[in-house]
This record gives sequence, structure tokens and C-alpha cells, in this order.
Amino acid sequence: MSLLAGIFVTALLTGSVIPILDAPSSVDVPELKATIREWDVPTKGAKPYAIAVGTDGLIWFTEEGANKIGHLNPKTGDFKEYPVNEEKNVGLHGLVADQSGNIWFTASSGGYIGKLEPSTGKITVFNMPDPKATDPESVAFDKNGILWFTAQNANLVGRLDPASGAVTVKPVSSQNAKPTGILVLQQGNPIFAEPGANRIGSVMPNTFAVHDFSLPPGTRSRRIAVAQDDNTLYFTDVTSGNLGKLDISIGAMLMFPTPSGSDSAPYGLTIAGDGTVWYCETGVQPNNVIRFAPRSYSFSRAAIPFATGVVRSMAAAPDGRIYFVSSEVDKIGAVEVSK
Repeated sequence: MSLLAGIFVTALLTGSVIPILDAPSSVDVPELKATIREWDVPTKGAKPYAIAVGTDGLIWFTEEGANKIGHLNPKTGDFKEYPVNEEKNVGLHGLVADQSGNIWFTASSGGYIGKLEPSTGKITVFNMPDPKATDPESVAFDKNGILWFTAQNANLVGRLDPASGAVTVKPVSSQNAKPTGILVLQQGNPIFAEPGANRIGSVMPNTFAVHDFSLPPGTRSRRIAVAQDDNTLYFTDVTSGNLGKLDISIGAMLMFPTPSGSDSAPYGLTIAGDGTVWYCETGVQPNNVIRFAPRSYSFSRAAIPFATGVVRSMAAAPDGRIYFVSSEVDKIGAVEVSK
């Protein structure tokens, strides 16, 4: 087992913080044996922001700078792009595929959620019911087909019923929480990061009541991912350089300092089918991709030769590849572990 400096267990009910292990020296972190592929997004200045694996096996992404939604066929290397609005830039951020293959996306400066039908290119717009909900940002479906979302600067969480088109929003518990990175547990509860409030938020879907898990002081989570047990939540702490692990059922927490230290700015995050946790350290240039093995508490890493700036989004594919977007250089990347 690796020794990890500054790992803390946080008992959220009492607020106690107990240091339990030491940290790995950076030189002790083994190299991740993997092949890192890259594809250039066709549109210059696209600034790909979020990425998702579609039901069709295509890799979908939003182009914040180009006002387009694109997809990559990783088998052929072919791209296709769909213009969203020809009159103004609507600030495309999050996206997710539904079971029918439609792509749902947020227009964070357009103030709406959109649905793209890839077969026709048709886009349907769902406007926000509250004028304060100007910036829908991240999206996720629950098992009943309801789309949940966050409006970051508006400090709201919401839901959209695709069948009726009804949209409902509600303020989160903390002021200036800046909710983001939403996902839905298998049991049905949406859960999201609150980087402005040092918390993780959770919604009771039947009542729309919002509850919070407090994080250690100074923690700023931007992305979250849940393990297959539907109870173990991981999050990246971009401010202090940690990977966090939260037991949702009892509120117990571990904080693992990342290999490149407190200034490593971990951001994009996902969990592979084998349970390994993947994220990017974006405070080092070029960025590092990190694999964390939950059973051994061990890290391995590899530099992404072309990735600079911030890797905001990652997605695990069924074939084991980890895909990511590198906004600053207009590229889609993929990590394939060597066998």
C-alpha cells in the first residue's frame, strides 16, 4: 500500500478531522503504461468543453468557442459537427445522451437546455421558467428519464421532463454555492458539486429537498464521480490538490493528496468499468493523467504531451478507454492502458 501524506478522515456529523497516513513522494509514483491518442477538432478555436460517450459508441462533445456540438468516431477518426445557433454564441457546456441517442446539452449563456436529434440535425429548445436561471451548466438523466441540471451562477438545481417539456428549478441550500458536475445515483438521487460552498449537494427527487455534505475547509470540488456500489463518491479538489472519497451513507471522508502536490489543480474526473478512478492534474504543464486504484490506494501517472490549460471533462468508454477534451489546443484525447 502506498503511503499518502495528509489523508484525512472527516466525520461530518462531528466535524472532526483525523490524519491517518503519510503521502507518496512524487518520485515514488510509477509511470502509467498507456498509449495516449489525440484527434484535432475540425473547427479552429472550438474550445471543446464537455465530453460524453453516446449509446452509439460515438464520442460527443460541446464546442464552447464554436457554437457547435461534435462527435468523433474513434474507429475511423471521422468527425461530424452540428451548428447550434448561427446568430450568437450560446456558451455550450454540459451534454449527455439519452437512451434513444438524442444529445441533450446546456447553453450556459443562452439560458436554455437543448436537444439535438443527430439523424436530422433538428434542435429543440427548452427555456428556463425563472429569469434568474440564466446559465444551465451540467446535466444528467435519472432512471426514469428525467433530466437534472445545475445553473451555476444562478445557484439553482433543476429538472426537465422530456415528455411534457416542464422545467422546474430550485435554489440550493448555500449562497454562492455555484453548483456544477451533476450526476444521478442509481437509487435516483441527483448529487452535485458546490465549489463555492465547500460542499457536495444532494436532491431528494420526490420532494426536491436539497441536502449537503460539508467538505474540509478550503476544499473546492468541481467534478464528481460515483463508483459502481452507488455509495462511494469521488471528487477532485482543484484548490488544494486532493482526490476526495466520500461514503455517502455515513458521511465518512478520505482526502488523498495528488502526486504533483497542492498546486496540481485536479479537475476532470471519471471512473472506469474496472473501478479505477481517473482524473487530470491541470496545474502542471503539460497536464498529467492520473489513475487511482481504490483497493491499494495507489497512484500512477502519465504526461499528456499535447494537453495544456485545463482538462475539464473526462468520460470512460465500455472498451476501457478514457476520453477527455483539451480546450486550449482544440483536441480530443484518449488513454488506452497497455496490456
